[in-house]
Amino acid sequence: MNATLQGSCLCGKVTLAVTGELAPPDACHCRECRKFSGHYFVSTDVPRTAVTVRGAEHVSWFFTERVRRGFCATCGSSLFWDHVDKDWIGIAMGAFDGPTGTRTCIHVHAADKGDYYDITDGLPQRAHGV
Repeated sequence: MNATLQGSCLCGKVTLAVTGELAPPDACHCRECRKFSGHYFVSTDVPRTAVTVRGAEHVSWFFTERVRRGFCATCGSSLFWDHVDKDWIGIAMGAFDGPTGTRTCIHVHAADKGDYYDITDGLPQRAHGV
């Protein structure tokens, strides 16, 4: 039997449930993710079929050339990173309630990180994407 992890935005109008184990998350330091999240964006890639979203009418999407980013239209919580050509969706680790059973595995776009912090956790770093 697969475990189900629950999560939500800050105000609770958008809730999500993920069935199964989470893939190890990555920390993205690209300019867009930093602007979207207010820092760097840590997310896990989940098969679309494993995700149930309630309150989807409260999710707004910001589109760029290759991806769309989803956030709660009421409270502004950053929730999703969605490459529309893939069969998975990135879910913000901060959206999950309670323990997730996983750990960040890599920093991507580290060359674009902000100048106000250092990456010192010893995890692998890629200058650009995955």
